[in-house]
Parts: sequence; structure tokens; C-alpha cells
Amino acid sequence: MDRLKGYQRQYLKGLAHEMKPLVFIGSKGISPAVVKALEEALENHELVKMKFNDFKEKDQKKEIGETLAKETASEMIGMVGHVAIFFRPQREAEKRKIEVPQRRLA
Repeated sequence: MDRLKGYQRQYLKGLAHEMKPLVFIGSKGISPAVVKALEEALENHELVKMKFNDFKEKDQKKEIGETLAKETASEMIGMVGHVAIFFRPQREAEKRKIEVPQRRLA
């Protein structure tokens, strides 16, 4: 997956605004269960919010988010407070639910 451009990230953040978190990460941090839950959520929804329940340090949350993005071959779109947003398009084009704009919208 190519890195997303700023306007594409903004578009996806707008779509995620009304969504509720589907994956929660607790005091144990990254576990196989968390990776599996994020993997399944990305497979089904493409755009997923993940909530940090026990982590308060911004750097710690960022590091965990980046690690999860690598492990799930997704991209962390952004983080606001205790919520991170991940995106990974469906591998099969005909199954994609989200069409990311390829050029800046006017």
C-alpha cells in the first residue's frame, strides 16, 4: 500500500469521525488477541478506530500504533486523544467499501 497523502488522510478522518471504536487495547498492550482483533476489523471494515484504555503517554500510544500498523500492514491515519484510526483497503478491488480520492477535492 502506498503512503497516503495529506488530503487522503483528511478524507478518511472525516469518514471515521462518527464511527465508534471497534478495537480496545488495555494494560497488557500489544498481544496476539489485539493484533488479531485489529486484523479482522480491517478485513471487514477497512477503516477502524482503536481506543487506548490504559495508556496515557502520547509517545507510548504512538509507538504502539506504529507497531500495530506494521503488524497488520495498515496505515495509522491519525490519533486524537486516546483513539487511533487505522486504514487498510481490501486486497480485492471489487470488495472495497471505501474509495479514497486520488486527487485533491475542490
